[in-house]
Amino acid sequence: MSGLGRALGVALVGLNGYLVEVEADIQQTLPGFVVLGLPDSALNEARERVRSAAHNSGLPLTRRKLTVNLIPASLPKRGTGFDLAIAVAALAAAGDLRPPAGVVFLAELGLDGRLRPIRGVLPAVMAAVRSGRPDVVVAADNAREAALVPGATVHAYESLGQLALDLGADPRTVVIPPRGPVRDGSTGAGGEEPGQSLIAVADLRDVAGQSEARAALEVAAAGGHHLLFVGPPGAGKTMLAERLPGILPDLDDEAAMEVTAIHSLSGDPRAGRELIRRPPFESPHHTASAPAIVGGGSGVPRPGAASKAHRGVLFLDEAPEYEARVLDSLRQPLESGELVIHRAAGAATYPARFQLVLAANPCPCGNGFGKGLDCTCTAQSKRRYFARISGPLLDRVDIQLHVRKVSALDLQTRASGESTETVAGRVREARHRQAERLGPFGLETNSQVPGRLLRGQLRLDPAATRPLESALAANTLTARGYDRVLRLAWSLADLAGADRPGGDEVGQALLLRQAVAAA
Repeated sequence: MSGLGRALGVALVGLNGYLVEVEADIQQTLPGFVVLGLPDSALNEARERVRSAAHNSGLPLTRRKLTVNLIPASLPKRGTGFDLAIAVAALAAAGDLRPPAGVVFLAELGLDGRLRPIRGVLPAVMAAVRSGRPDVVVAADNAREAALVPGATVHAYESLGQLALDLGADPRTVVIPPRGPVRDGSTGAGGEEPGQSLIAVADLRDVAGQSEARAALEVAAAGGHHLLFVGPPGAGKTMLAERLPGILPDLDDEAAMEVTAIHSLSGDPRAGRELIRRPPFESPHHTASAPAIVGGGSGVPRPGAASKAHRGVLFLDEAPEYEARVLDSLRQPLESGELVIHRAAGAATYPARFQLVLAANPCPCGNGFGKGLDCTCTAQSKRRYFARISGPLLDRVDIQLHVRKVSALDLQTRASGESTETVAGRVREARHRQAERLGPFGLETNSQVPGRLLRGQLRLDPAATRPLESALAANTLTARGYDRVLRLAWSLADLAGADRPGGDEVGQALLLRQAVAAA
């Protein structure tokens, strides 16, 4: 005689979750435990985790052949998040449990029967709710994160034994392990990541001088524009970039859910406590590989720094030191706002709508600025150094600005600059104007406005765009650059409170676009 048990889990492919039906079948044949349905190595190891957890919970698995099938079988499945669903289905097949239909089980099992938290529980619960299965069972350490999803009914347990009692197990046989340590968050104890608190309190007032660069930073924040700073070492390029998130508006509910889901999948402990409301800031080292930046790895690809910077800032310091192929891999997400990563095990799509900030020295020695009297680099080495940032990538960077060397007077009057709070207020007002103008088109910021709209409903007076047409005819501006200058001009107008850009805003936008090339 054979038994059949069922439970539900969720398979994540990128940020997209798919409901998976877990079937367990017991047959009166030789002992065995088989998992079918494209499991990865971690999921195959679930056999031993489930067997030990069930035994130590007083609910040993059958000694007959146990076959577990994960449906749909064609969908790749990975990780330890199916442990609990497999255990429930197997015990239901043996008649030890009577799980209700439609409940989704998301947890890893310890050998002693404790439920362990998993990465990505937030997008998994979101997928369950979207599929019409709002009842989810998670580990106690994942409860706070799972409860962030609107509409979810979260049931949290410390151990398989506790869950088994609620699912009809014989209380005379169930063993419940001692209560484990209380954790804050989904993937470990609380506490901010290294460097997060420093960036969170960084104030624009700390930047000495650099009025032009500060103004460019404000324009970039107002319209969501990409930015390049070129200047000598110690001019404040990194300080400026680190202060960009501080002047960006808080994320709305939808954006905060997206960002938190990505960071949940990446194992960020902040995602387990609350929705991430502040725009993230990612600054990978220049030795980072392409998978570290855009995502990748074995099996189904994981998110990289570009996706973790979604709705925030991706800062590449010493940009010419990155591999050229790493920099060029960012061209596609700069246009589309998402990353599609293909691997042999499958493809994953991650959102990646970030603001790119590049910082570079003018040459290898760093002194080749202006006349460069102290520069020791040859003309060939200068060209080779900066050419590592390809023309197609630079063409996608809206603002390209030279950052001047800080003077002694700047250092003495450094407290005279505006604070982050003051600048952030103007940025919020500019974003509000954009929302009113672009909302009917389904857009949020000027940087997202397509060319057809710029040359259609948002068309400017021909006299205002005449300098752009001249630059286009002289081959000093590309068609993509033409549109990007127009977007910059709209951001300048929004900051100034004007209804639409005029000749002054267009000229200023063109200067911001071509400042590096003109130097």
